[in-house]
Amino acid sequence: MHIQTNTDNHIEGRDSLAEHVEHVVETQLARFRDRITRVEVHLGDVNGGKSGSGDKRCMMEVRPAGLPPISVTAHADNLRDAIRGAAAKLQSALGSALGKRADQGRAPGAPAPQSEQAGADEEIDEAPHQAGAGG
Repeated sequence: MHIQTNTDNHIEGRDSLAEHVEHVVETQLARFRDRITRVEVHLGDVNGGKSGSGDKRCMMEVRPAGLPPISVTAHADNLRDAIRGAAAKLQSALGSALGKRADQGRAPGAPAPQSEQAGADEEIDEAPHQAGAGG
């Protein structure tokens, strides 16, 4: 998964922010790693250097293999919160998109494959118990 970080000219500390972005994105999207080709992150200051509430913006666009790009945006008072917010939104949107794609190949009402069912690797004892035996 390739992660590219872009900033506007009002953002300071680009290198440390890029490292933070990489860490947050890799952590949030770890379970989708093999299905993502690229993530683009755009950081900006909406007010252009003036302070204000919610003026930091983080837009993330993910390119999952075989699907159109998915993008999300988060605003916050600081860039680190905006990055975390966008990454959480992206994780949710990507999970939905990949889940819908998996469901498209399944007949309506059909159960999920064994690998997707909870507890699929647990054995269940379904032998009938005899009442009144023993004593």
